[in-house]
Amino acid sequence: MGRGKIEIKRIENNTNRQVTFCKRRNGLLKKAYELSVLCDAEIALIVFSSRGRVYEYSNNNIKGTIERYKKATSDASNICTPQELNAQFYQQESKKLRQQIHMLQNSNRHLVGEGLGSLNVRELKQLESRLERGISKIRSKKHDLIIAETENLQKREVQLEQENAFLRAKIAENERLQQLSMMPAGQDYHAIQHYLARNMLQLNVMESVQASYPVPDKKTLHLD
Repeated sequence: MGRGKIEIKRIENNTNRQVTFCKRRNGLLKKAYELSVLCDAEIALIVFSSRGRVYEYSNNNIKGTIERYKKATSDASNICTPQELNAQFYQQESKKLRQQIHMLQNSNRHLVGEGLGSLNVRELKQLESRLERGISKIRSKKHDLIIAETENLQKREVQLEQENAFLRAKIAENERLQQLSMMPAGQDYHAIQHYLARNMLQLNVMESVQASYPVPDKKTLHLD
């Protein structure tokens, strides 16, 4: 026959209560031991009898386990609300940003030669390398801009020379036309037309040459 279930309530008979206590206490201690070995759990068990006697089991230092328990319960009681967690997060981010700003300000001061007394030899060498790389980039950019500006000036000079030549040709043509208008009425008409056609051909050639060299856009040059 199987064991019957007993009602879970206080046993009134002192003798029966004491016997049950001893049996179940030993079973509880055995289960705690098995749990600590099988599951590698840290266990501390404390039992006080009705007569005030204490029974304990621990697979580690029982005081250390109790301190760990106190710390765990203390951390659990300090759980913050989502609003408090967000506030803490933004405070930490703000602190990090202030530190970054402070570092950048110090770095800028060092680049202009201020506040160098707090730097050691290694940091000064690193600063020197940064400055040399920066100067090299500036010089390279300046050289490229000077070359581009020189090429634009040369193109502009060629354009101005072509415009001057074109204007001189037009002035000379106007002078010839004035001379032709002052010729006697008996002058050969066909000779005059041939002369005008030849000079107009020269003007058209000058205009086509000028159109082949467009005027570069006038832009303001900024040097970094």
